[in-house]
Amino acid sequence: MLPFLDPADKRAAEHWAQAADPKRVRAWRRRLWVKQWVWRVTIGLAEYIKRALDIIISLGVLIFFSPLYLILMALVWLDGGRPVFYKQMRVGQSGKVFAMWKFRTMRRDAEFVQKDLIPLSDRQGVAFKMRVDPRVTRVGRLFRRFSVDEIPQFWNVLKGDMSLVGPRPPVPEELTRYKASELRRLHVKPGLTCFWQIRGRADLPFEEQVRLDVLYIYSESFWKDLKILVLTIPAVLFGRGAY
Repeated sequence: MLPFLDPADKRAAEHWAQAADPKRVRAWRRRLWVKQWVWRVTIGLAEYIKRALDIIISLGVLIFFSPLYLILMALVWLDGGRPVFYKQMRVGQSGKVFAMWKFRTMRRDAEFVQKDLIPLSDRQGVAFKMRVDPRVTRVGRLFRRFSVDEIPQFWNVLKGDMSLVGPRPPVPEELTRYKASELRRLHVKPGLTCFWQIRGRADLPFEEQVRLDVLYIYSESFWKDLKILVLTIPAVLFGRGAY
């Protein structure tokens, strides 16, 4: 200890002397390595469990409801002809683009007509949405009411493009208008359902949807996913915020 130093300087000198001790440095490195290893194992295990849940549930739904698909396909075909399915390119985790599938609920020329309807959008901000969209077919309106059109996305979950729970994937055109903070939605795999799907769905403004997505990303857990999945059931059955 240096006697001419004031108490604060003495404590600082002792601290740096201890930090320079090779034994203390090695012990500190070992503790750091153990913490990093535990963190990696925990994260890896959580991702493994989440993926296992995705596979089990999506495969179960696809098999169990397979007889229903023929009826749904027939309804779409009788109401609006072919194609029965609608493929749309979406942006997933880390900017990966993939084909997301739905039962077709709109006229075949829906994408060409959309540019003329943009001024009539009921939602402010990036995403386009209309409560009464003239492009939606009669059967399509019923499908959307109860999210029946989303059933083919269980195939996307089984393939690994999506997860059961996660932020909804944007279309590439929307992504070009995202702010930097909104790009955080791409940090995780997109999902079939999410926080804002059980808290108002399309009735919520885009900014609130982003806030809830970011909140989910930073608090993601197995139990939270289960809670969201359970709460999605009444949200779908009662058609809250669906249009």
